[in-house]
Amino acid sequence: MFLYGASGHSKVVIEVVRSGKEQFVEALYDDNPGRDELLGVKVVSDKTVFESKSEWLIAIGNNRIRKKINDKLKLNYVYLVHSNATLSPSSKLGKGSVVMAGAVINANALVGKHCIVNTGAVIEHDCIVGDYVHVSPGAALAGNVEVGEGTHIGIGAVAIQGVKIGRWATIGAGAVIIRDVPDFAVVVGNPGKIIKYNRF
Repeated sequence: MFLYGASGHSKVVIEVVRSGKEQFVEALYDDNPGRDELLGVKVVSDKTVFESKSEWLIAIGNNRIRKKINDKLKLNYVYLVHSNATLSPSSKLGKGSVVMAGAVINANALVGKHCIVNTGAVIEHDCIVGDYVHVSPGAALAGNVEVGEGTHIGIGAVAIQGVKIGRWATIGAGAVIIRDVPDFAVVVGNPGKIIKYNRF
């Protein structure tokens, strides 16, 4: 398979691939590489790789950039799950998403396309996580939480059961979400408070 991106996030995704036995990373594509290899995987900038029928994953941490690339390139995207992650058989994971080591996705949780469920994150039963969401290391969503497209849940943040977090919101590191969060809001603290709105 190929990964799009040759940065720090790509290193973690390479190791997710290597944790399994069925796939290997043939190369990383980056349009501004600055390096020839990453963790022993060659880095290329030749766009002819997009003509390949190989499997792909966008290994870039920025939610908006992942969306932009997916909107531009219709490739054979797959999802990846670290061998030390735990996924309920009744959960669903969209194409292009990656689940890191120690993460847990529980019963009937739905995770959209091109999401990142980072190291040790927990997505509890019946959660609905939209496309292009990043749930950072150690973050936890209790049961029945909904997260809108493109939202970033910061490291160690938690959301109590049943809350709805809007689209393209930012939940700060360690924030405690006890009430619904509107689209584009930036929320920090315990309890979480809106400090501004994202402008795009």
